[in-house]
Formats: sequence, C-alpha cells, structure tokens
Amino acid sequence: MKIKILYDKNTSEQKVHTGWGVSVLIDDKILFDTGENGEWLLENMRLLSVDIGTIEAVVLSHDHWDHTGGLWELLKEKKGLKVYSCPGFSQEFKDKARAAQAHLVETGMFTRISSAVYITEEIPCVYKGAPMPERAMVLKTKNGLSVITGCAHPGILKMVEKAKNRFPDEPLYLVCGGFHLKDADERTIEVVADNFKKMGIVKAGPTHCSGDAAEDLFKKSYGENFVAINVGQELEV
Repeated sequence: MKIKILYDKNTSEQKVHTGWGVSVLIDDKILFDTGENGEWLLENMRLLSVDIGTIEAVVLSHDHWDHTGGLWELLKEKKGLKVYSCPGFSQEFKDKARAAQAHLVETGMFTRISSAVYITEEIPCVYKGAPMPERAMVLKTKNGLSVITGCAHPGILKMVEKAKNRFPDEPLYLVCGGFHLKDADERTIEVVADNFKKMGIVKAGPTHCSGDAAEDLFKKSYGENFVAINVGQELEV
C-alpha cells in the first residue's frame, strides 16, 4: 500500500508548498486531512501528479483549521465527495461542508472504508478547555498495521492502542503523523518513545505538532527505522 505526503511542514523538493497541518493520500484514493491551505494543497497535487478524479473519500482526523482548511477548495473541484467526520465536529463545520456539497458521513465507530483502510472510533479529548474529539487512520497490510494521526490530542499512545485493540494479532509496522509533543518535556517524550519500542512499533515518523525535541529523540531511538516526513515523499507500507 502506498502513502503519499501531500502537505506538511518539510520537503526536499523546492517546488512544493509547505505549511502547518498534514495531508496524506492513501493509494491515490483516500485523503487523510487537508492541511491549512486549499490553494496550496491543490497546487501540490498538480505538482505531484495527483489526479483529483481518483480520490474517493476524505477522512478528517479532527475539527481544526490546519486539518480541515484545504477541504473547501477540494470540494470546489469535486462536489459530492465523501467526507468522513466525527459526530463531535462543530455544527459550523457540518453546515459549511453540506453547503459545499460534501457527502458528509458522521460516524463515531471504528469503520472500514476500503478493503484495507480503517478509521478508529471517535476518541474524546478536551483541548484548551474545549472538546476536541479525534480519530486516526489504520492501514492493514502484509507488514502489519500502519497508524496515521493528525495531531493525537487524546495522546499518541492511546490512539495507537485503539488500533491495536481492534487487531490484537497484527504487528505494528509504522506510526506516523502529529504526535502532539511540541510542548512536552524531555521525560514525557522519552516515555512515549520507550512505549513505542515496548509495543513493537517497527518504524516511527513524527511530524507536524510532534516538535523538534520529539523528532530528534525518535530519530536517535529508531535510527534507520526513523521516517522523516517530507512533502512529495512516497512510503510503501
């Protein structure tokens, strides 16, 4: 299964846009999050030879501008696109998505959305005093489970555990995305990295809100199995 990074903060290719938020395309069919800027996302798609016509659905991890911001320009290009959201997303988002002619699918359950692509249940969280429910994407391949997170506000370990609990006999191959450790102290980051190892996670790719300290520590801990996330990059899982 192929993962293509369409939007993030880093790149090795000068021509593409970078910024805050993430957007990841799975097998040219399913888009996970849409970054902060729709024009930049669409331009990256064009530069990276992504055919919008092949995209069948968008999954949004949570209701934050840097993960939903690119959706609106995408919907102008492809009205009626299926968009998976958590039931706990704001009414403002839901109204805007329907007005933009999205086919909005609100599901709070662990859901299979294609042959080997799943989304976890809605995981409750409070962020800055307000509800911030979130979910992760789970890919089930010959290598095991790959878990992709947007920001992991409920806790990256908790989100990985949700995937593992659903498929207890599957090994954990890759965990990548936002780990939400940018404000964490060194000890907290060490505990998370240690638990990654204890859980048997083969590869780790922290990015976005993970923070430089976490990225550096995971790089030291994982060595050649550390995955540096860059716009334009393709990963095989």
